[in-house]
Amino acid sequence: MSTAVPSFRLDGKRVLVTGAGRGIGLAIAQACAASGAEVTLCARSEGEIGEAAADLRAQGLKVEALPADVTDLEGFAALMAARPAFDVFVNNAGTNRPKPLAQVTVEDYDAVLGLNLRSAVFAAKAVTARMIEEGRGGSVINMSSQMGHVGAANRTLYCASKWGLEGFTKALAVELAPHRIRVNTICPTFVETPMTEPYFRDAAFRTEVLSKIPLGRIGRVDEVAAAAVFLASDAASLMTGSALMLDGGWTAL
Repeated sequence: MSTAVPSFRLDGKRVLVTGAGRGIGLAIAQACAASGAEVTLCARSEGEIGEAAADLRAQGLKVEALPADVTDLEGFAALMAARPAFDVFVNNAGTNRPKPLAQVTVEDYDAVLGLNLRSAVFAAKAVTARMIEEGRGGSVINMSSQMGHVGAANRTLYCASKWGLEGFTKALAVELAPHRIRVNTICPTFVETPMTEPYFRDAAFRTEVLSKIPLGRIGRVDEVAAAAVFLASDAASLMTGSALMLDGGWTAL
């Protein structure tokens, strides 16, 4: 009996990545494009994603830039309604404001929960509406975190947003399964990115983080990108409502 070899290629798939101007989002966009997809980079920073898209096109990849603010719910929904459906949506835009709860302000709450959860929910609504209308199925990849499965000091807002995103993902996976739309999360540990780089300048912080990762190192953006390519591909065709842990063993402790 022969078994078909699963394909991790994304040829012919249209992929949308939010928060794609730098860090994890840009790495995912590049990896998907290198795997054959036509990729749309989406972020508020028009200059940044324009430059990134131009660099990727110079490498022979199929990439376009789409300046948009996912916190503008109506504006983003209108953009999606006016475009053909995407096959893959990487719901990556996010932020963090680590501080003790005693110092958290309403503005902090609105910024973190507003982008990480509120905007993620309604961005998924807008993108999957087009998937359903065109009846082509698809894959939604919500960028979560190990902090969507554990707790940590100074991260009450971030944990709240990612735990919420995990619940949303499971419910949406059940809801959209009849439409052949898979919904999963990627849950990285700390990864070297422009957003986290300032934190790791603190030697004590770096030591504390590494002490909780059995593999003994922080993550790389290419490792997260590889997981996104897997979830976007037909190799993950039976995977929905799941969390793909990329935490170096943090949550195994």
